[in-house]
Amino acid sequence: MWNPTARALHSRAGLRYGSDLTDAEWAIVAPLLPRPCDRGRRRRWHWREVLDAIFYVLRTGCPWRFLPDSFPPWRTVYRWFGELRDSDGFEGLNHHLVQMDRIRAGREPMPSAAVIDSQSVKTTEAGGLRGYDAGKKINGRKRHAMVDTDGRTLELLVHPADLQDRDGAVPLLKMSRGRHPFVNLVYADSAYSSARVAMATSIGIEIVRKFADQTGFVVHPRRWVVERTFAWLNRNRRLAKDFEQSIRSATAFLYAASAMMIIRRLARYA
Repeated sequence: MWNPTARALHSRAGLRYGSDLTDAEWAIVAPLLPRPCDRGRRRRWHWREVLDAIFYVLRTGCPWRFLPDSFPPWRTVYRWFGELRDSDGFEGLNHHLVQMDRIRAGREPMPSAAVIDSQSVKTTEAGGLRGYDAGKKINGRKRHAMVDTDGRTLELLVHPADLQDRDGAVPLLKMSRGRHPFVNLVYADSAYSSARVAMATSIGIEIVRKFADQTGFVVHPRRWVVERTFAWLNRNRRLAKDFEQSIRSATAFLYAASAMMIIRRLARYA
């Protein structure tokens, strides 16, 4: 609940920009970033400045060219964003942070249960792969997410919105076997009630169905966790729509948003 105590706890008024990393947050994320090469010219810009610029673009939704002059040049920031995107750096960062946050909460570092769901979002004139979701009446892309039972993002998959949930869940579940091999149960809604989903991996699928007498919006057990995670991610204006031309960039921004959220949580309760 937003009361004076909670607002003071989450306040970032003393920073240059609200998206900047505090010293406590930087201490958490610094060991997880790629180390500079031992050869060649020294880097002109510190990793912290680059990461602050990426988080600024993510949080405010501004184009790369509109980065303020207080950050490194936008071409430099975009190049390092591309390095992290193409090397799966954001995925690895999020994976380590999820384990750290689960340990902080007294949980095992590797989850054994998860929740999956999808969210359809509109795209822009930037182009790239897209499709029409007839159910949501949205022309764009679909974000598939697997989260643990507390809402931490485990796996993210972006694909055209015309791909049905049961078809998008299959690669998501298979992809999760690499980083999350101990997940043996997944909660999902009735859109995933399909033999191809159940047989995709060894993970058990438990369908959480609507109540028989349900009218209007009702919070369902387990399923609400992943809906809350989508709400957390959508606080970042870059994710209000899918502005990216490539699927890889769209996925990288989602993992970056998840990582930024967990970094703040870890620093707050350190």
